[in-house]
Amino acid sequence: MAREIVLDTETTGFEPHLGHRLVELAALEIEDFVPTGRSFHIYIDPERDMPPEAEKVHGLSAAFLKGKPKFADPEVAEAFLDFIADAPLVAHNASFDRAFVNWELNTLGREILPEGRWVDTLALARLRFPGMHNSLDALCKRFKISLAERDKHGALIDARLLAAVYLELKGGRERSLELVAQAKTVVFGALRENAYGPRPRPLAPRSTDAERAAHATFVLQEVKSGMWKKLGV
Repeated sequence: MAREIVLDTETTGFEPHLGHRLVELAALEIEDFVPTGRSFHIYIDPERDMPPEAEKVHGLSAAFLKGKPKFADPEVAEAFLDFIADAPLVAHNASFDRAFVNWELNTLGREILPEGRWVDTLALARLRFPGMHNSLDALCKRFKISLAERDKHGALIDARLLAAVYLELKGGRERSLELVAQAKTVVFGALRENAYGPRPRPLAPRSTDAERAAHATFVLQEVKSGMWKKLGV
């Protein structure tokens, strides 16, 4: 099975090189586009203030984050890297998440996650729906994925929504229908193959002895000696 990691982050702002930091990190494991139930999720102390405009987006205050693990702590950096292993990383507007994760890793002297490992669902959506609004919310509405549990942006909630969107972008419902159809075909084929067994009371032959003898003579003389010879058999 193909293992991938759907990833989302929340931050204090838009630019890590201006001092903005990660405050929430979520990673959701999927196999063949379907969540396995395994996930990594943690809140992170950014060691700085929380701009009001950022708090309005995700609802995470500086007071709430104070005392949470720092990215450098083993339960964040090491645990995150262990969880993702070498799997491809799926993110919406992946360059944003990649920039923050790699900034934190680089600060610790750790190897960054190269661009080639990332799958950008925003780019996939733009290819499929050119010229349309392709935010995560817009895609959820387009694919009829419920946003009921989502009051504000949250990394874990958004990762779950993104996993559902990614499935749809990769033809998930059609793929599921194909699998179901294939299963039904196999079952139906098996039923047809075994549907007819020997009759417990065989029917009496409806042809006479003379008719069967005439047929055998015809096959021997006309088919085997005539038509088969022409075919070189």
